[in-house]
Amino acid sequence: MNTSILDSGNTAWIMTASILVLLMSIPGIALFYGGLVRQKNILSIIMQTLFIVCVVSILWVAFGYSWAFGTGFAESGNPLAAVIGGFDKAFLHGISLDTLTAGNIPELTFVMFQCMFAIITPALILGAFAERIKFSGYVVFIILWVILAYFPMAHWVWGGGFLQQMGAIDFAGGTVVHINAGISALIMAILLGKREDYRIGHPVTPHNITYVFMGTSFLWLGWFGFNAGSGLAADGLAANAFLVTHIATAVAAVTWLAIDWICNKKPTTVGACTGAVAGLVAITPAAGSTDLLGAFFIGLITPIVCFFMVAFVKPKFKYDDALDAFGVHGVGGILGSVLTGVFATRCITGEGGVQGALYGDWHQLWIQIFATLVSIVFSAVITFVLFKIVNATVGIRVDKRVEEEGLDVYEHGESAYN
Repeated sequence: MNTSILDSGNTAWIMTASILVLLMSIPGIALFYGGLVRQKNILSIIMQTLFIVCVVSILWVAFGYSWAFGTGFAESGNPLAAVIGGFDKAFLHGISLDTLTAGNIPELTFVMFQCMFAIITPALILGAFAERIKFSGYVVFIILWVILAYFPMAHWVWGGGFLQQMGAIDFAGGTVVHINAGISALIMAILLGKREDYRIGHPVTPHNITYVFMGTSFLWLGWFGFNAGSGLAADGLAANAFLVTHIATAVAAVTWLAIDWICNKKPTTVGACTGAVAGLVAITPAAGSTDLLGAFFIGLITPIVCFFMVAFVKPKFKYDDALDAFGVHGVGGILGSVLTGVFATRCITGEGGVQGALYGDWHQLWIQIFATLVSIVFSAVITFVLFKIVNATVGIRVDKRVEEEGLDVYEHGESAYN
């Protein structure tokens, strides 16, 4: 195929996939997290999500895309190329209507597709510090976190950085998105401290489970763009990613529901929705390398471990990960990244492609474990440093009275229900 000829089919699909990924943030995360908090704090979740969509989009076209996917440093021999791409594509410099990229799609389409990934990642962190963070401190933290945590890691894994060069597999964001956000969520929850009325064994009752279901539905729908779009083509690989994403999610939802039923005597809607999200998270890095067998077992294993983390480990260590951002996204991302090194198969990756430990190649598993550990350490350190800086300057936790009476009225001057 002549690489100078635009593929209209691929282009149409990736534009559609970009819209689907945006649905994951607004309204997906806004409804999912918003329904889980108390009614006095739902607007704070909506505002935090909306702010991310807007400010990260601006940062992305300004220099984020260039940091993640630029080639200026590599072409000039700058050693920083292993960490960031450079500034050669800042403000989309040099990208015209006719500039094509992988899949013979306009690079402008690729810019937008990857922008949606940059948006959803910090939005996932919100669940850890829900109901107790100052909007001003949140604004400063999120801006710095996206610049210093997301942009570099996107380059490491997808833009030609050192993890991509060593062969780490992350089809759609196990390390870049879910481990990155999940570990940061855990660090934030620990450093920020528990909510004033948080009691071990007495979870805060979600104020609107219908919103939780609606948010889950948008996440599930949007994830097809997230995973099936990551091959940048409307082809067999996209079809497989579409299939394994759906099956892993279905298995995970049923598994969590069953565990809930056995342990708590009731199959809850929130439990089934949480299981579905855990399945979506875990299949993400593996969607381009595993088949139906891998999807089934990833969907089976992940909710068991995530349930254990949420129901037993969190109470044991007494950290207040309010909406289980770490327990689901962090742990699910870790499992997905590692299990990719187990279930990757040449039935999907092709002859000469990578395969996992299940098929005799243990080397790939060790690469996945290394990439996972690097992601965990990097995210933890960056988040710890940023928290200390923001807390010492702007302040990051609301006053006790604000927390008691609700962030919506005090932080935003609004009430969701009048």
